[in-house]
Amino acid sequence: MTDIAEMSFEAALDELEKIVAQLEGGKAPLQESIAIYERGEALKRHCEALLKQAEARIEKITLAKDGTPTGVEPLDQ
Repeated sequence: MTDIAEMSFEAALDELEKIVAQLEGGKAPLQESIAIYERGEALKRHCEALLKQAEARIEKITLAKDGTPTGVEPLDQ
C-alpha cells in the first residue's frame, strides 16, 4: 500500500474515490470497511492539505490602468 504522504493529489483522490465506491457497495466485511474508511479519512486530509498548499501559492497579477503588469498579490485580496 502506498504511503499517503508520498502521493500526488490526483493519486490520492483516485484512491479515495475507489474507497468511497467500495464502501457504498457494502460488500466488505465490517473490519475491512473500518480499515478502508480510516485510510479514506487519511486520504481526504492529505488532499485537503495539498489543496491548501496550492491555494497559498496562487497569486493574482496586478495591472496598471494601461493594462501593464505591475506585480503580484495574494489571490484572496
